[in-house]
Amino acid sequence: MTPALKLTNVGMRFAMNSGGEKGHFQALSQLDLEVNRGEKLGLVGGNGAGKSTLLRIMAGIYPPGSGTVWRAPGLSIALLSLGLGFKNDLTGRENALLAAVLQGMSKSEAKSHLQAIGEFTELGRFYDEPVKSYSSGMRTRLGFATGLLLDTDILLLDEILAVGDQSFRKKAREALSQKLTEDRTVILVHHAENAIREICSRVVWIEQGKIKADGAVVEVLEAYAKAP
Repeated sequence: MTPALKLTNVGMRFAMNSGGEKGHFQALSQLDLEVNRGEKLGLVGGNGAGKSTLLRIMAGIYPPGSGTVWRAPGLSIALLSLGLGFKNDLTGRENALLAAVLQGMSKSEAKSHLQAIGEFTELGRFYDEPVKSYSSGMRTRLGFATGLLLDTDILLLDEILAVGDQSFRKKAREALSQKLTEDRTVILVHHAENAIREICSRVVWIEQGKIKADGAVVEVLEAYAKAP
């Protein structure tokens, strides 16, 4: 197997100010994780366990407070999370173009994807309106379509399949299934076990910023479900 991402001894903490007293919250602690190219990995854990922080570190949005993050040379990566990464004053079309260029496409190549992205989102005239006028559901449609249709090598999904109306969730799930090629790496955070079982072949359970279990989907999900 060829590694796509490798995290070694990664730690992350955030400053906190509670009741006038300064302190720190340890989001991740001495975390080691390797994800192979083409792997479909699910991340589970309670609220505040560190899942979203981990995805942002993988995507390069946060530098780790300690440790190292390695990504295989030449692989593109995209994090799909509600409201993340859009420039509010740009239109949906302009944001999609910018995302494509940032993934390494030429401007002409990026433009060739814009119609398909617009059609998938079903935004209609709002595709050419500023993103600041979008509802959370509209932002989700744009983010999902942009990340999925640009054929990013590593796709990080943070609860993105759990929002929007039922018809869009079904459409998004079907589109994702069609795009799950053998060499495309997917890391999925989702509270619904059926989505994890459907898509993933491996699950990592994170608790209090550390890996509590790492293995086959059924075994890890069963252990997670039985946890107090």
